[in-house]
Amino acid sequence: MSVIRNEVRRATYLDSIVLMRMSREIAALAGVEEAGLIMGTPANKEILREAGILGPEGERAEAGDLILALRTGDADAAEAALAEARRLLDRPSALGAAAAADAPRTLRAALRELPEANLALISVPGDFAVAEARKALDLGLHAMIFSDNVPLADEAALKREARERSLMVMGPDCGTAIIAGVPLAFANVVPRGEIGIIGASGTGIQEISSLIARAGRGVSHAIGTGGRDLKAEVGAITTLMAIDALDADAATKHVVLVSKPPAAEVARLVLDRIARSAKPFTVCFIGSPGLALPGNARAAPTLKAAAELALGSALPSRAAALAPLRVRGSYVRGLFAGGTLCSEAQVVFAAAGVPMASNVPVPGAAALTAAPAGHAMIDLGDDEFTRGRPHPMIEPAVRDAPLAAALTDLSVGVVLIDVVLGYGGHPDPAGHLAQALGGRRDGVAIVASVTGTDADPQPRREQVAKLEAAGVVVADSNADAAALALTAVGRASGRERGAAAQ
Repeated sequence: MSVIRNEVRRATYLDSIVLMRMSREIAALAGVEEAGLIMGTPANKEILREAGILGPEGERAEAGDLILALRTGDADAAEAALAEARRLLDRPSALGAAAAADAPRTLRAALRELPEANLALISVPGDFAVAEARKALDLGLHAMIFSDNVPLADEAALKREARERSLMVMGPDCGTAIIAGVPLAFANVVPRGEIGIIGASGTGIQEISSLIARAGRGVSHAIGTGGRDLKAEVGAITTLMAIDALDADAATKHVVLVSKPPAAEVARLVLDRIARSAKPFTVCFIGSPGLALPGNARAAPTLKAAAELALGSALPSRAAALAPLRVRGSYVRGLFAGGTLCSEAQVVFAAAGVPMASNVPVPGAAALTAAPAGHAMIDLGDDEFTRGRPHPMIEPAVRDAPLAAALTDLSVGVVLIDVVLGYGGHPDPAGHLAQALGGRRDGVAIVASVTGTDADPQPRREQVAKLEAAGVVVADSNADAAALALTAVGRASGRERGAAAQ
């Protein structure tokens, strides 16, 4: 019979990424069925409750407490897992005790030590993020809010307050920025240059900036806005301020704007502001129907097209030179870490007149291994899939179960995968994918794109080499990978039609 154990550490905070990695290590222990290390906010307790691992001790935890929750096969496994969890939790304290004694504990104290700073990066539980951002604004600092789970009304109010002070709030849920050449959060190492990027999409910024860097050019600034900035409730406050900033920046000669489709009234605000600029703009509203753009702006249907318009030249593509892929099935299963990369693949299919499956899986372990009837692009980094679990850019094992299911689905001919490099990501996502594949193919082609540069902590050329050694076909961009996958299953469908006609 399963055993549930909870342990609470009062007034203890650790970064969510650290907690997710510890959770992974604990969950891998013998006899552990489910494990979670998470702050005791009401939303987080609901996650543990849904997972069936919240006990009475965890129920009593407060928002600033740390909950360790386990479900194991027996009491001995529970005790062993608790002992290992305590060791992991004590390890960072022991290793960093000396540094922690001298570390500033407030934004005000940190600013005293670094008085020239003008930006605060905030990564705390969402319940506390707005308060910390207001402290930053009170100190005259711009704020980049990595935290998510911030109410939309709070985001709008916070951004209005910042605008009144001529300060910018990037986020909440702003995963990527490059400010004056400094990569922040999930970002890649790219050279300085003349192309500015404004993005309500973290992986959109990463793909465009990496393609620009690999073409030998650079980025002046990449300003993340948070994924909800172009909603009607927020009104593109940060996007408009970012346009103002890059418009005034002499080093920026071309601006790229990337987002999922904005609200119609917000799109008009943004396009009216672009029209007043003397600089050329590329507008990439992924999946949006055609919009009437001002004369200084051009529309890009994909991230690759956005990079090409900003560069003023076509990017090289090896897709045509790659050997034709012979696959058994007629459908593509896309398993994505990046939401905008997933949307870009859907755009490529839609442009070819190819519909997606209507029954794309919903969250849950069982649903992740379900078989959609038709082509399906699944964003495994969506909040619904990552509640209480690591993002696949941090922990690529999140993709293992749906990958295994796709490899055994006889209707699937190609599995389409994105590998996203850069700061904050897994140290070796290609190595993990190669191990997860384990030589299994059975007539299924694995087609991948690798977002990143050779200057990243995981050098791109090394990651590509590992994938190719494992038999993965690596395209030059995510859009190219989607097109290659579509071509492969098109050939498979053609063979089926030919066989049926004989």
